[in-house]
Parts: sequence; C-alpha cells; structure tokens
Amino acid sequence: MEFKGFEEKDFDVFKIDGLDNRMEALIATVRPKLDGLGTHFSPTLSTLTGDELFPHVAKHARRSVNPPADTWVAFASSKRGYKMLPHFQIGLWETHVFVWFAVIYESPIKEAFGKLLENEWNQLKKKIPKNYVWSIDHTKPDVVKQSELSDSEFKDIFTRLQNVKKAEILCGIQISREDSVKMSGEQFIQTVEDTFKKLMPLYQLAQKSV
Repeated sequence: MEFKGFEEKDFDVFKIDGLDNRMEALIATVRPKLDGLGTHFSPTLSTLTGDELFPHVAKHARRSVNPPADTWVAFASSKRGYKMLPHFQIGLWETHVFVWFAVIYESPIKEAFGKLLENEWNQLKKKIPKNYVWSIDHTKPDVVKQSELSDSEFKDIFTRLQNVKKAEILCGIQISREDSVKMSGEQFIQTVEDTFKKLMPLYQLAQKSV
C-alpha cells in the first residue's frame, strides 16, 4: 500500500466517544495506514540496525472501558512483541504524530542502558539533534526539547531509568497535526526515515546494554 499521508479524519478518530465506536473508526481509518508504514519501514530499520525488525500495530486489546488516546506501529527484533525490547514507533495522538526510539518500563535492560547513557552522554548529545524531544512516559503526550534540558537534568533522567521500576525513556520528534496533514506521503516517509537514522546511536547503545 502506498502511504498517502495522514488526514484530518485520522486525528478526529480520537474525538469519538466510547471504546467500541472509537475502535471501529480507528480500525477503519488509521490502522491500514499503520499497517502500511509497518510494511514499509521494517526492511529499512532492519538494514539500519543490522537486526531483523518486525512491525507491531497496536491492537488495544486489553481495553474494556477507556478508548485509546493514541495509537501506533512499533518495530522490534521479535515477532512476538516489542515492549520488553528497545524499539521504534510511529504513531499519533489527536494533536500530533510522534516518531520515537523507546525503552519502556517492561524492558529488562533499563538499568544497564541508563548507566551507558549517563557515561556516554557527552558524546551522544552531539549526535542527537538539539530540536529532538524526550519523554519519560509513553502514555502521556508531554515532551521536552533536548536544547531545553541541562546536562544535570539529563543525568537525573538517566539515573531514574536505572532506579525506578516504572521509568521509561523515549527520544524522537513530534509533528503537529497541522503540519502532518500538509505533508505528502513521500515527505512523511522521508522525514521518518531521516529521524530513524538520527536515532540509531541510541539503538546501538541499547544493544550494548542487552
């Protein structure tokens, strides 16, 4: 499937009340696009990482009451799942698209990864663009731009990753809804590919933590 870009109706899915109604719209409208992005980027990421990466489109299967506020496709080196592994994501909230590298709370490498981030931050920060954003909770849309955090604040984030059971770390970009709908499918694909390339140092560091 050729990816034609996101449209207003993709973001409007998250305004629909009720779990069943929202899921019905999400499956009809957004999921085919995420499936397409999964198929497109799996070979790209496999080449970039040197590992075979598989796509995992969010099914939101455990939900019984609350409708999802965001949705995504994740890429990881296992067919069975991605949450325990360092992974990449493309997804959207009502307000924006996100493109992430992520190590979330279920990952067993968090402590080792946090130590490596702390030790290698001086070199690493030169490789990650200053306008990229960081998050410590994948369930919330809040982010902080790299240029707005001091080295000591980053050290706190890395220390937390080592010591707090629920700690997470994500880095990447957000594209506003307004900008996303103006992008052609080709422009979006190129932007995501460029982002994944720039996030590779984080993936490579995470692989050393395994």
